[in-house]
Amino acid sequence: MVKITFNKEPVTLVGTEINVGNQAPDFTVLSNDLEEVSLRDYKGKVKLVSVVPSIDTGVCSEQTKRFNEEADKIDNVNILTISMDLPFAQTRWCAANGVKNIATLSDHRSADFGEKYGALIKELRLLTRAIFVIDSNDKVAYVEYVREVTDHPDYDQALEAAKNAT
Repeated sequence: MVKITFNKEPVTLVGTEINVGNQAPDFTVLSNDLEEVSLRDYKGKVKLVSVVPSIDTGVCSEQTKRFNEEADKIDNVNILTISMDLPFAQTRWCAANGVKNIATLSDHRSADFGEKYGALIKELRLLTRAIFVIDSNDKVAYVEYVREVTDHPDYDQALEAAKNAT
């Protein structure tokens, strides 16, 4: 399993580590209007899944804004941001920050995404910072588990992978 730190302290990730070439596991999360959303809802489309611990913190906020800005520049890619934040908090944050080009989804109810993607931090019940690019056939084309949760992901590599996925 990937070794991750949070504020330089080791943490334990729960679930199955995802690797390039894996079939992307289906998952269930909540939309901002409390409807269940799954990977199947994006069938046949390329997905860039941006995973953050809490959308309302510095790096998470910057990461979400960056992918929101990039969303208009890449065709045929759905950008999803998943966190453990409540859907109400995600809605409020998006409105306050003008984020309209991506979907923000909540894993708070069952941590289904976190466990299936090996992204759930056991000690904090938060998601670790990660990026997954999933192609239109639901094969994983790119994975980054950010080694230190408080660091930024490699935006350029993730965006390039999303542009090249079909």
